[in-house]
Amino acid sequence: MHTPDRARLQVVTGPMFAGKSEELLRRVRRARIAGLSVELVNHALDDRRGTGEVSSHSGLRVPSLTVADADALAAATLGRDLDIVAIDEAQFFGPALVAAAERLVADGVTVIVAGLCVTFDGQPFEPLPALMATAEDVLKLTAVCAVCGADAAFHQRIAAGDVADARVPSPEQVGGVESYQARCRRHFEGATLSTR
Repeated sequence: MHTPDRARLQVVTGPMFAGKSEELLRRVRRARIAGLSVELVNHALDDRRGTGEVSSHSGLRVPSLTVADADALAAATLGRDLDIVAIDEAQFFGPALVAAAERLVADGVTVIVAGLCVTFDGQPFEPLPALMATAEDVLKLTAVCAVCGADAAFHQRIAAGDVADARVPSPEQVGGVESYQARCRRHFEGATLSTR
């Protein structure tokens, strides 16, 4: 069912706790029900719940291919008879993911990318902004503000003493509810630690 003329780049993005992985897994499940050949990929840095699977905060778990960088992603997927390559935690792949995704789409593979578009201090988080600019479809999700319950477009680092993970090509560290909270614009404090 490989249809090169219908290949697309799709982006699912937003802050932490917005349901990006859950939406990615929903799309993967639907594609597999439709009989499409799908490769689900996660970055090796995301080992919070073990390796070899994509999982959501709600507990969904699906086996995945784990790779270390965009070159390994391209090597593992290009030239295969795939309809879709679904990539979780895209921010960990860095700017090289843009070229890898474009090569896959040019090869006739639909690429669905899920990841953070903003850092914990409110800055654009590449490669998501670049991918959003060239994607046919972009879904930007919001989370629920941990302070007031409003729509949250940001996530805030809350654990004192945390430092960036040197393995991550960004100011972000790998973590979850123990280190971050979703925040609306009104309650977002950027790089300042929460005192609430």
